[in-house]
Amino acid sequence: MTRKETHIKEVARLLTSFLSSGDAGDLLAYLSAESRLPGPRANLELAAAFAGTVQEFAVADPDDLQILWNLCVELACVSPEDAPTGDPHEFLGFCGVRGIGAIGSVSPPCVEAALKHLAEASADPRWRIREAVAMGLQDLLSRQRDTAVPELEGWVEGGSWLAMRAAVAGIAEPDLLAEPDLAETALRFHRKILIRVYTAKERQSEAFRALRKALGYTLSVVIAALPAFGFEYLRQLATLDDQDIRWIVRENLKKKRLEKQYPETVQHIRAQLA
Repeated sequence: MTRKETHIKEVARLLTSFLSSGDAGDLLAYLSAESRLPGPRANLELAAAFAGTVQEFAVADPDDLQILWNLCVELACVSPEDAPTGDPHEFLGFCGVRGIGAIGSVSPPCVEAALKHLAEASADPRWRIREAVAMGLQDLLSRQRDTAVPELEGWVEGGSWLAMRAAVAGIAEPDLLAEPDLAETALRFHRKILIRVYTAKERQSEAFRALRKALGYTLSVVIAALPAFGFEYLRQLATLDDQDIRWIVRENLKKKRLEKQYPETVQHIRAQLA
């Protein structure tokens, strides 16, 4: 049995026990113990097993759905004071946020509430929780895009730097962008956000730097999905006399998905930057 299968089996057993007893103690103890925190990399396989199993249970029984939703919301609300970055309890928040996205993706009545919770979590000071938001958005975009896309449009147009960061990190997923409509939406999001970056006066905050760092890779995912429009846009960005925009262009040109497939175009835009 692979590690992934072991996690799925154990999470399913512990969720079943929680649903029959109402006591989540053993489940939470397992998630914390197996979190790999403190450490450089949390146990993403376990978080995926938790989100996937919660989703399956929610589909199977509407009564269980509500109980599991409440559990995930409770976990997602574990504060940075009670579970700082790198603490094993931070992983409970990570799993809670992932679970919210997973349940929302299969339950139309929960989609708006899921997006509201993810919007709040997108501003969390802990970077791992913000990563969980991006993963939760990917779940919602894969199954509930008619509700998710207009909501994210609002994050892009009027949201904070961290809300914008969540939107681009969520939508810039190769499997999602195999769909032409979503690829075009992703390019539109990036255009709008990069206008806001270009016109920004305040650029010293940690939130702005987090957005800039995300844009350093997300744009390459969009360009790989829409090379003709994407590279034309990248050429336009390369002409701008703006340090942050030029940094974003350079970082994306380093990505193998562009370098390997389009070496001449990449070289040409690099020369333009120089």
